[in-house]
Amino acid sequence: MSPQTPFSHLDAQGGAHMVDVSDKPVTRRVAEASCRVLLAPETIGRLTQLPKGDAFAVARLAGIQGAKRTSELIPLAHPLPLDQVEVELHPLPEGVEIRSRIVVTARTGAEMEALTACSTAALALYDMVKAVEKGVVITDLRLETKSGGRSGEYQRT
Repeated sequence: MSPQTPFSHLDAQGGAHMVDVSDKPVTRRVAEASCRVLLAPETIGRLTQLPKGDAFAVARLAGIQGAKRTSELIPLAHPLPLDQVEVELHPLPEGVEIRSRIVVTARTGAEMEALTACSTAALALYDMVKAVEKGVVITDLRLETKSGGRSGEYQRT
């Protein structure tokens, strides 16, 4: 977006508003996002045996639920009929990588749903491990790819 292009969610007076997408075509859209949760090595080894249960299972379900509730959390996001939500957690030497993939057939994209899925999964993981580690860091939340819609393809380089 160039400096001269107005933000789509701001009106002429600078007030926030929900964008009218009624004239946009319904297309298949896919968005993928990721983030990392930094943990101590001893915590990583205990992720499936924590006092609250299996952290991966809980975080995965929280991410799916977060994607489904995005329009309730992000004020200007449109409610979307999600076709698929995938949330994967991968152990890393320094913690856990969380990746989400959202598929929707709609008039607007699913980037916010993908980002919300990752962030909600990360927060649930934090909640699961806080009893054994207080210094958890959630970092690097970002959109990885998107396809479909008027703005076309995006791939993080």
